[in-house]
Amino acid sequence: MKATKFISAAACGLFAATLPAALLAGEAAAVSGGEAMYTVNNTWMLVATFLVFLMHLGFASLEAGMTRAKNTVNILFKNTAIIAIGLLTYAAVGFNLMYPGDFALGSWLGFAGFGIGTSPEDLHILEDGIGVYTYWTDFIFQAMFAATAATIVSGAVAERIKLHGFLVFTVLYVAFIYPWVGSWQWGGGWLDELGFYDFAGSTLVHSVGGWAALAGVIVLGPRLGKYVGGGIRPIPGHNMPLATIGVFLLWLGWFGFNGGSVLSADPGMVSYVFVTTAMAAAAGVLSAMATSWAVTRKPDLTMTLNGALAGLVGITAGADAVSVGAAVVIGIFAGILVVCSILILDRAKLDDPVGAISVHLTCGIWGTLAVGIFAADHSLLIQLLGVAAYGVVSFVAALAIFQAIKLTIGLRVDEEEERRGLDITEHGMEAYSGFEMNTTP
Repeated sequence: MKATKFISAAACGLFAATLPAALLAGEAAAVSGGEAMYTVNNTWMLVATFLVFLMHLGFASLEAGMTRAKNTVNILFKNTAIIAIGLLTYAAVGFNLMYPGDFALGSWLGFAGFGIGTSPEDLHILEDGIGVYTYWTDFIFQAMFAATAATIVSGAVAERIKLHGFLVFTVLYVAFIYPWVGSWQWGGGWLDELGFYDFAGSTLVHSVGGWAALAGVIVLGPRLGKYVGGGIRPIPGHNMPLATIGVFLLWLGWFGFNGGSVLSADPGMVSYVFVTTAMAAAAGVLSAMATSWAVTRKPDLTMTLNGALAGLVGITAGADAVSVGAAVVIGIFAGILVVCSILILDRAKLDDPVGAISVHLTCGIWGTLAVGIFAADHSLLIQLLGVAAYGVVSFVAALAIFQAIKLTIGLRVDEEEERRGLDITEHGMEAYSGFEMNTTP
């Protein structure tokens, strides 16, 4: 989702009053020569923004359904806070960190100033002198992506993390780490110069969140009663209908996530991205269903739901660059990988209640590498370099933040709070009042 400009963030700081003469001249050309297409582009980008916003409801529903009833309010609270934190921090610092215009440290780090443009003249994002969409549309679409990385972490660390510790992590990771590493490719940084490609964020969004989720799970440790006597004790989610609704909301929203990343309403490319996105998701559903059925001897709904998400994450890096047949293959392997990853992580005693690490990290890596395998214009070695670079920095940064929180304000609730449930102990309310909550580990 590389922006069609680098000037929008760099030229328009918090106190910007005017735009460069060349931009104003280009605006005039856009008005005279392409106003209709400009309006169509802008409208589609806003519709895509609505769809990405809807994905946060999908994440909230999925995470709540896949965890226990006694922690539902906590899940919903975190997901509500995440979108607000993402929007505000992206406006304050993230947008201009992700799209700095000029890099100060060898294409590794740049910053265009605090805040976003406030002038009514901050209108057209230009491509060859034609208006594509407004500055404000550019900001709000990309701001919707910013909170997703923390939402991924929310599910993985569910049911045992302190609320205030998680919120501190969210602010720091979303405000600084996500946009900084994102600038390496989408902002025109060093990986973009090398030819690394990630269309809509298999690595830049999903793996960045997945690496943080892995760090959080390692620092926190497993939920009480999850691994007993050397065995694995299943802790099923409380509401499979809610989890299923969440996945369908995410699948719907993904059409905006990927389709909006075309960054225009080009009918051919948007339609094509819709098709590759849907086909990969469908293939992920069937391959995860078949794999889990073969391994566990039962048709597991949770694995099948994660198969849909696995296919979606897998195709996100190359939805515009691979063939429809390749999209199906990517989805098939993503569905297989997500099941295997969930089982392997469980045996390694890495407790991820919703399978977020397997969906977003494992399949994010696969999808990014798949671009180098199936798209002739992209190098597998460069894709591998990008995966490694994002992995090292994201994991180390998240690990440092989690450890710092653990040593200062505390990261994990105590055993009694975990047994009673975070809804009562952290929020003083229940999601389903009038029912007796199960307080066993």
